[in-house]
Order: sequence, then C-alpha cells, then structure tokens
Amino acid sequence: MEKLLTYHIINIENFTVLLKGGFIMELTVRGKNLEVTEALHAYVEKHTGKIQRYFDKPLKINVLMRISNMTKTCEVTVFVDGVILRGVEKSNDMYKSIDLVFDKVERQIHKYKTRLARKFKGKDVMSQQFIEEKEQSTADNDFEIVRQKRFVINSMTPEEAVLQMNLLGHSFFMFYNIESDGMAVVYRRNDGKYGLIDSEHN
Repeated sequence: MEKLLTYHIINIENFTVLLKGGFIMELTVRGKNLEVTEALHAYVEKHTGKIQRYFDKPLKINVLMRISNMTKTCEVTVFVDGVILRGVEKSNDMYKSIDLVFDKVERQIHKYKTRLARKFKGKDVMSQQFIEEKEQSTADNDFEIVRQKRFVINSMTPEEAVLQMNLLGHSFFMFYNIESDGMAVVYRRNDGKYGLIDSEHN
C-alpha cells in the first residue's frame, strides 16, 4: 500500500498552502462552469502529494476544472524551479479526468527526470532557470518586442537539449553545443520531428 504524504494545510477559498519537510507547495484549484466542492478539492490534494515526492524544493500547482457540452476537463500546470509542466485530460466524469491528468503529469516527470539524470550524470535536471523576465515597452510597430527573457546557457549535446526542451514544454531551446563547440538551437518542426541550428565561427 502506498504511503500518502502528510501536509499541514491552510485553505483560503480555493488557494491552499501545503507545508511538508520545510518546503512549500502552493495549490490553486479553480472551476469553470462548475462548483469546486470540498470533495473535489480534497481529491486534488491527494494527487498533489504524488507530484510533491519528485521534488525537494518549493513548487506551485494550478488546477483548472471545467465543464463544456457535458465533457469534464481537468488541466494541471506545475511550476517548479523555472520549469513548467502541463497536462490536460477529458472524460465524462471529473474524478476520472483528475486521475488521468495527474497520472499523465506524473509519468512525464518520471520519464524526463530519469532520462535527464542519466544524461547529465547527477547534474540538476532543472538547471535552466530564467533569471529575468520583463515586459518591453516600445512604440507600436511591426517589429515590437513585447517580452524579454534572460537565462542561463548550459553546455550539452543536441539530444540532451531536446530532452530539456520537452521538459520545459517549449518549442525551441537555446544551448551551448559541446559537439560543435558553439551556440545552437533545437526546435520542434511542424511534422513533430526536431531540427538543429548550429552557429559557425568566423
């Protein structure tokens, strides 16, 4: 029998702070076209314990449950150490949708943490952290830059960069290619495959 994690819970409307082992997990549960009952909220909290066990640092989980045309959809977004993980599942029963989406997120976390841990040989698989993100206020024009980000560039192989890109949920990923000894970008193509853009030294 799996041992569930024990939390100290402070609930204010649909915002919950769960404390365990000195780490904080922020849980926000919202409903669209349905009421988030205490039973639904408790069911979500039980599933978040399974997500928490994969991390040793604070994380934030947003859960959105909605009903449209009798379809019950549950969307989960996990924020931890600069990484964003998302999952969406639908069914004819909200409890089933919750089960399905948390199983999907858990499989995604387990899959990529295992593969990245093997590739990075003990390095922090969540090492890519955004240092700064700010809105750029410029005059309206066809080339307006509306957002700017600064982040750490890590050295890795193209295969490792693809794994990091998928873990982050991005469509492209910038890194230092140790195989070509230069800056590079991997990206997801429209056909679902991957591309690599390498830089050249003058």
